[in-house]
Amino acid sequence: MTTSAPDSTSYYPAAPTGLLRPGIIAAVATIVVLVVAILVGHIWFAAFFLAGVVLVFINTKLVIRAVDNVATAENPRKKLLALNSAYRLGAITVLALVAAFLVRPDGLGAMFGLAVGQVILVLNTVIPVMKGLRKQL
Repeated sequence: MTTSAPDSTSYYPAAPTGLLRPGIIAAVATIVVLVVAILVGHIWFAAFFLAGVVLVFINTKLVIRAVDNVATAENPRKKLLALNSAYRLGAITVLALVAAFLVRPDGLGAMFGLAVGQVILVLNTVIPVMKGLRKQL
C-alpha cells in the first residue's frame, strides 16, 4: 500500500455539474423506453418514466441551488442541507410510490425513471473524475 508524502498536495479533478450531457442521455433513454412501451402496449409506462426522469433533474437543480446557498452563507450549516435533501427526496419518493400503486403496472415507470435518471447523473459525475484521477498516477 502506498501513501502520499506529507508535503505533497492532493489534487482532485473537478466534477462536472452541467446537466446538458446527462439531459441528452436521459432523453435518448426515454425515447428508447417510449418505443418499447408502444411495442408492448403500455404507453403510460413511458409517460411515468418521463415523469420520474424529470423529477430527478428537478431535484438535481434544487440540490445545486441548496448547496450554493449553504456554501455562500456566513455560517454554513450542514444540518439544514441534510434536512432539505431528506424532505425533498421523501416527497419525490412518495409521489413515485403513489403513482406505482395507483396506476399499476404502468405507474412503475416513475420508479424506473427515477432510478435510470439517477444512474445517468451519477455516472456523468463519476466517470470524468475517475479519468482525471487515473491521469495523475
